[in-house]
Amino acid sequence: MSVRHERSRPVDRRAHVQGRPVDSYPALPPETERGSVRRVTVVGEEILSRPCQEVTEFGSPELSALIDDMFLTMHVADGAGLAANQVGVDLRLFVYDCPDDDGVRHVGHIINPVLEQPDPGNRRLIDDFEGCLSVPGAAMAVPRTDLAVARGFDKDGIPLVIEGAGYFARCLQHETDHLFGHTYLDRLSKRDRKDALRQMEYHREDVFAQRAIKAASLGR
Repeated sequence: MSVRHERSRPVDRRAHVQGRPVDSYPALPPETERGSVRRVTVVGEEILSRPCQEVTEFGSPELSALIDDMFLTMHVADGAGLAANQVGVDLRLFVYDCPDDDGVRHVGHIINPVLEQPDPGNRRLIDDFEGCLSVPGAAMAVPRTDLAVARGFDKDGIPLVIEGAGYFARCLQHETDHLFGHTYLDRLSKRDRKDALRQMEYHREDVFAQRAIKAASLGR
């Protein structure tokens, strides 16, 4: 998922990392220092339209390296979340570095997530603009619930419960959709989907150029 244009990532502030509060956290997560930039898949590629495979082996160097690469790729693409199939890997995993509506930063990864949403009587549907790194340059209003809980595991197989409100709840829903073979375009009307694809065609080359500039600035 793309970062909201009006929001900038804090340089050093309190955050929630893997669901736990910390007093401060660097602007660039440590994973980005170890990672390599990977190509981001684009809507229309087959891997984005089918459910991802469940992760069955935890604690491997390969899994850790994938997470590192995803963090760096997400940062270079100015993202708030990134699913494994968005870097061409067929696994149920996503990373995130996303603010909630109070400006609190949430950073981490989750594997094999199962999304829980509040009962209809305790939730609100919010229409807000949403972008996707695999639909470069487009943004459309998408209805999402204002609260969400993702249950899954970290890279070592330890259970995780990640709770989100506001924009971060939107991020959890957006990235979990990816793992089941859906993009936010699937939640749009035919007219709005065409509009988003037109936006992408118009802006995509500029978006790709900005990603290349940012990667080069990091020496990647």
